[in-house]
Amino acid sequence: MKLLAQELPAPNNSPSTIEEAPAPGKDPLIARGLQTEQYLGIIALAIALVAVVGFVSRRVEYAIVFALIVSAVLIALFLVI
Repeated sequence: MKLLAQELPAPNNSPSTIEEAPAPGKDPLIARGLQTEQYLGIIALAIALVAVVGFVSRRVEYAIVFALIVSAVLIALFLVI
């Protein structure tokens, strides 16, 4: 029961040691401006995938293109709703 009777040490937080949060929009952990390049890379990879599969089989190429179009339409539909 001695633990309950002991005084806790004073915190080391004095007004001069308070750290401020970084200003909004200037967080160094968030990569800004890279989204455009990422989207272009993803689109280029998708086009390359369809082209490579198209050399192997036309039916598979059509199936992939159909799936991509249906997915894009469904994503747009769910974002609007």
